Amino acid sequence: MERIMTFLLCLVAFSITVTSGHDNVCFRPQLAANIEMTGLQRFFNPGAELALSCKQGYTPVLGPRTIVCIASGEWTKTKLLCIPKRCPYPDLLSNGELDYEDTVYQSTINYTCHEGYTLVGAATAECLANGTWSTAVPECKSVTCGLAPIPQFGMIVYDRRISGNTTEYGDRGTYKCLPPHVIIGEPRAECTASGTWTKTPECQVVTCPPPVNIDRGYMSSNDQRDYDYMETVKYGCNGDYVLEGNLEIVCQQNGKWSEKPSCKAPCSIAIQRGRILYKGRKLWIENLNPNKVLHKEIVSVYCRDKARNCGYAVPTQCIDGKLKIPDCFEHPGSAEYTLNSGSLPSEITQC
Repeated sequence: MERIMTFLLCLVAFSITVTSGHDNVCFRPQLAANIEMTGLQRFFNPGAELALSCKQGYTPVLGPRTIVCIASGEWTKTKLLCIPKRCPYPDLLSNGELDYEDTVYQSTINYTCHEGYTLVGAATAECLANGTWSTAVPECKSVTCGLAPIPQFGMIVYDRRISGNTTEYGDRGTYKCLPPHVIIGEPRAECTASGTWTKTPECQVVTCPPPVNIDRGYMSSNDQRDYDYMETVKYGCNGDYVLEGNLEIVCQQNGKWSEKPSCKAPCSIAIQRGRILYKGRKLWIENLNPNKVLHKEIVSVYCRDKARNCGYAVPTQCIDGKLKIPDCFEHPGSAEYTLNSGSLPSEITQC
């Protein structure tokens, strides 16, 4: 009880001391953001001067940096501002990305690496009170793989020169097999972001059965044996038959031959009297000896424009033994053809 009474008496004495002789006292000032002052004193007599400073991580601008308690119980004005310190702009991260909004005090940077690269160093950095970043810029190092697995009877040819037993993310190569083996699977390989190579293909022996001849044709080989992968056989056609398709077939990776060609038949021109246009020459049909044009060759017959009384050539094409005579063609009578051939569509004025 004695202690409480003593404390109350002291408060009364202090109150009398700070108010005697003065109209007012100044209360502890309300400071703008990030400005601070020393000490814990709550009341100040007129004439008291306070030094202001900036909190850690902030820089003072404008002023003054002191305020004075005046007789009215107010503090003098100041334009002092404390702005956050700024760190230098960070260096770029090779093979990675930086994510940040500002470089002022307490700002942060987040570092990430592109696919196939691993971050070495801190993933974040903070701008410190002294204007420096808390950590150095990290590195993004490429993911590494060992050498690519080699299939039995095979090899790999890398796209670049490889030294040692380490390859890097993105390194590529092409698998090849020793004859008569062939690649079964994807021949291209790559070191992936997971640090492993893509699936290794296999090397297998592939053969095709003896090839079959084509109608109206012949083969360059009649050997009744299995043929190795990539072996070829050539075809030809008899007489006036025309080969359509590839001249040769090849034994493919799936053990089957590529598509065979075929032999297409020639055509005869089914008119007995008249003139035709063939290979740039006008011929009477009886002078086409033998009466035959080859597959895909074009021949023209002549038709008459009765309204204008003029002639014109109409082309038609031989397709595997069939040649259609245009509907406009009219067979001349025997007497007209023999005695008055000059009146035929091929001989009169051309349209």
